[in-house]
Amino acid sequence: MSVRLEVAEKTGVAVVTLDRPHKLNAIDLDTARRLAKVWRDLRFDDTVRAVVLTGAGGRAFSTGLDRDTAVPQPPSPYMQDDPLLTIGPKANDLWKPVIAAVEGMACGGAFYLLGECEFIVAGADAVFFDPHTTYGMVSAYESVLMAQRMPYGETARMMLMGTAERISARRAHAVGLVSELTDPGEALGAATACATVIAGYPTTGVQGTVRALWSATEAARGAGWAQAPHLIALGNLPDEEQARLFGGRSGSRPRVR
Repeated sequence: MSVRLEVAEKTGVAVVTLDRPHKLNAIDLDTARRLAKVWRDLRFDDTVRAVVLTGAGGRAFSTGLDRDTAVPQPPSPYMQDDPLLTIGPKANDLWKPVIAAVEGMACGGAFYLLGECEFIVAGADAVFFDPHTTYGMVSAYESVLMAQRMPYGETARMMLMGTAERISARRAHAVGLVSELTDPGEALGAATACATVIAGYPTTGVQGTVRALWSATEAARGAGWAQAPHLIALGNLPDEEQARLFGGRSGSRPRVR
């Protein structure tokens, strides 16, 4: 199974785990469908009052869309399909709080998930980056989501620097992307402790607060997303050019700041 769901009925906390460690928890079409189903199923499970989202293996939370995944596209630039648009909890109308526990790499399409979590707990070895521009792609949805989480300049630098730089967990904490730093390997435990506290509160107040917080940024996010498919259609290099850039990527180590 590419997505694991474990529910602790005693605490009311569910842990959703991206379980493709051999692929750095990259998301293929099957994983995308399973994530959407998990979120929608959790809407109907009153025993679950808070959720933790994490990745298996420790090397990565997720590296986004699996590059081996073929996504059939209609020829019109007005009807481009993005398989990651429906992988997050908010996209599936789940208003229970979701806390992310990040170890290792979180990059690219991982921001579709992190951008729909209430807050992020990260191990000290976690790193964040967006490879889109390096390989001739427009970072659109990811940029819009991260612009709600970090100062504009920090978001712009992460998106524009591509694979040349990675944001350390310490820097991510300093700029507000990460709410708590832990020792390596302890993010899941810390996130689960927070979720357990929240799950102990009356659910209507908690879920109303989640909805209110999300509504505070809906206008800006909606405006950005309305432009995203057109910018992607105009700005992305053809698939074969992207593959050429990816295949010829440098082996040099990125700067971590």
